[in-house]
Amino acid sequence: MAASLPPKEANLFKLIVKSYETKQYKKGLKAADAILKKFPNHGETLSMKGLTLNSMDRKPEAYELVRLGLKNDLKSHVCWHVYGLLYRSDREYREAIKCYRNALRIDPDNIEILRDLSLLQAQMRDLAGFVETRQQLLTLKPSHRMNWIGFAVSQHLNSNASKAIDILEAYEGTLEDNYPPDSERCEHGEMLLYKVSLLEECGLLEKALLELHKKELKIVDKLSYKEMEASLLMKLNRLEEGEKLYRVLLSMNPDNYRYYDGLQKCVGLHSKSGQYSSDEIDQLDSLYKSLGQQYTWSSAVKRIPLDFLEDVKFRDAADNYIRPLLTKGVPSLFSDLSPLYDHPGKANILEKLLLELEESIKTTGGYPGRSDKEPPSTLMWTLFYLAQHYDRLGLYDVALAKIDEALQHTPTVIDLYSVKSKILKHGGDFAAAAELADEARCMDLADRYVNSQCAKRMLQADQVPLAEKTAVLFTKDGDQHNNLHDMQCMWYEIACGESYFRQGDLGRALKNFLAVEKHYADITEDQFDFHSYCLRKMTLRSYIEMLRFQDRLHAHAYFRKAAIGVIKCYIKLYDSPLKSSTEEDELAKLPAAQKKKLRQKQRKAEARAKKEAEVKSEEANAGGVSKSGKRQVRPVDPDPHGEKLLQTEDPLMVAGKYLKLLQKHSSNFLETHLLSFEVNMRKKKILLALQALKQLQRMDPVNPDAHKCLIRFFHEVASMPDPTTDGEKLVSGVLEAERPTFSQLHDKSLMEANTVFLEQHKDSLLHRAAVAEMIYCLEGNKGDAVKLIEESANNFVSSNGSIGSVRGWKLKDCAAVHKILGTLFNDNDAATRWKLRCAEYFPYSTYFEGRLCSTQASNKDSKQMHAENGSVEFIPSNALKNLAI
Repeated sequence: MAASLPPKEANLFKLIVKSYETKQYKKGLKAADAILKKFPNHGETLSMKGLTLNSMDRKPEAYELVRLGLKNDLKSHVCWHVYGLLYRSDREYREAIKCYRNALRIDPDNIEILRDLSLLQAQMRDLAGFVETRQQLLTLKPSHRMNWIGFAVSQHLNSNASKAIDILEAYEGTLEDNYPPDSERCEHGEMLLYKVSLLEECGLLEKALLELHKKELKIVDKLSYKEMEASLLMKLNRLEEGEKLYRVLLSMNPDNYRYYDGLQKCVGLHSKSGQYSSDEIDQLDSLYKSLGQQYTWSSAVKRIPLDFLEDVKFRDAADNYIRPLLTKGVPSLFSDLSPLYDHPGKANILEKLLLELEESIKTTGGYPGRSDKEPPSTLMWTLFYLAQHYDRLGLYDVALAKIDEALQHTPTVIDLYSVKSKILKHGGDFAAAAELADEARCMDLADRYVNSQCAKRMLQADQVPLAEKTAVLFTKDGDQHNNLHDMQCMWYEIACGESYFRQGDLGRALKNFLAVEKHYADITEDQFDFHSYCLRKMTLRSYIEMLRFQDRLHAHAYFRKAAIGVIKCYIKLYDSPLKSSTEEDELAKLPAAQKKKLRQKQRKAEARAKKEAEVKSEEANAGGVSKSGKRQVRPVDPDPHGEKLLQTEDPLMVAGKYLKLLQKHSSNFLETHLLSFEVNMRKKKILLALQALKQLQRMDPVNPDAHKCLIRFFHEVASMPDPTTDGEKLVSGVLEAERPTFSQLHDKSLMEANTVFLEQHKDSLLHRAAVAEMIYCLEGNKGDAVKLIEESANNFVSSNGSIGSVRGWKLKDCAAVHKILGTLFNDNDAATRWKLRCAEYFPYSTYFEGRLCSTQASNKDSKQMHAENGSVEFIPSNALKNLAI
């Protein structure tokens, strides 16, 4: 122990600790070596030397020295504490907690170790332990404000808000009357607002309001004070006072939608569903008209009425809202109004209104009923809106005509190219969409958003190398792909993974999906520093909100997409394992000379790839020096293409890991239970598959995928051999008891249930395809299954617009049916017929090779070029393909 060292060495030991804290690692190492020359087995010095080496990225040596130090002095709390710090640096929090607890057995009142332990307990959500540690810290040092606050927060997190209130009141009892001083007014005011929020959480609304009024002078954040007061008054049903306060808040910020929502609640004109009676609509209309006169510059007071007004009043309000924005040239107008398209009839009114404005501007140069002329750009922005309007309705021909007219009018506006790219994407021409997005990008090379949109379109067109070159234009020089990863560019990695998955490159797809998971692990890790910072700075409400956000972090859409991608990759890998052995067999059949040449070529390619990776790494690391003087060396990725990720013995076990996360955090999504069903059926986990099936039937029993799962499950169960073991008999008994709970199977065979499902949903393409799949599964009757799909009618449905109707089939659904015909039924003739039929419905689709898609246009240009050059007059399409090969 340090106390047993002679005075000179004891001072050197203090120098090691000080050097570590000030990041003077070389100085600390020198002092440690000086002690170890005389006392080579001194445990605490060995441990501190190991901790210093760990900060210099010499981890193997660090662990070896710390373990040796602990072995030499097992009863030293310093050695155990250092061992815990080592584990903490590697995110091994559970092991670190064990080490801290061992240190506390030796020195139970060590405040530094208790503080470190409490941080880890908060990070790991060991809330009972967090409360205990915080109470111990308060007992040891009650004069420290942070210990009182920490104990109160721990009780709050442990679902004991009333106890947290008592602790804060006890803390206030220790303060003097003139507290706080000017330097601590903000922190103390935050603590008071936190206390009021705790009272509100406990349902003590009167007491919370009384406390808020009582401490008004000590609260610095007046805006939060007023917002909290207004909320409490509304909850206490003191609506008149609440209304006055919300009007005060609106005078401060008339564009805050929450204030309008609160005001509506106070005047008794609020509806969660957004449905109002005619009387309520009239009252709301008069309310917003008076507010509009008061706040003429506010856009919110003009936009909100569009949500509840109807018919003529809606048209007039929309007209007044849209005209200034078209004149001003606001590109986001359609995004602003797009929620209105979910309201019956409003899209039709907007269309008629915009067409009238377009006609008036073209004929008179101004809006209807006005003599003033509009600037020329107003027509362009009107056409721009109409193009997005028709795109939303699925009328891609009309949308493209409008956007082409806008481009002819003003060919220099980038937004026009971006919207045309989006329309072509929706029409199914991903290659043309990517080309247009690149054209838009080239018009403004300094615009990161346009660059990102371009990269996204390229990935949707499966042009991954080109997309990467485009995306890295906005990264630092050097190892640019890693810079994209360091920037946590998750939309790019997900789109990249999905593209590789479509192309069948599962290794690269997994590499990108798992990179997203790494980002979420980093975000979880990033909260660690805030456990002490927020208590010190007293940002308690934000701290609690941040912790609750972290608890639901894995429910975020990006994580869900990445986890679904990982599971699908491993399911595909399980269904189609790697064929490395076949390649080796083919290699064995080659003559010795060819085999030697091929192996030499492979070795050269591997050496070249390794050298390129090393050069890239050196370039990325050049000049990368940290504040401590260390060169930041980025390790070379040993598996850049994800090949090792595919070399797993049990793909379903790995998929199960991510499935559990989805079941925990995204259980309200149908796809979670569909994937659970698929994984567990492959693993022969019948009861878990049944559990997933019951969830599917509870959430959406008429979903075509849920129907397929139901029929498949009981069909496969029926084909299982008779149970022999006790476990199998138990499973069989559960299945027999559960079958009657599915209403679709009451007194029906599986084939009869399939027929009833068809009768209920005979007009839906996806439902017919699901029934056809089950006919093929149950009876093996491919002819009837194909006939059922081909007899589907693509009927017109209302487009909610005035120009015309659109057909009901979606491009994505038709592509899925085409894959069923080609891969599941293995009927190439039926797949070809379906492709020709869908090419008529989706003329811009490159998947179905529609007559207006970019691939067809390029083929025509190629034929025309050959004819003009005089080489040949006509080349058939199949000949062109052969020439390309």
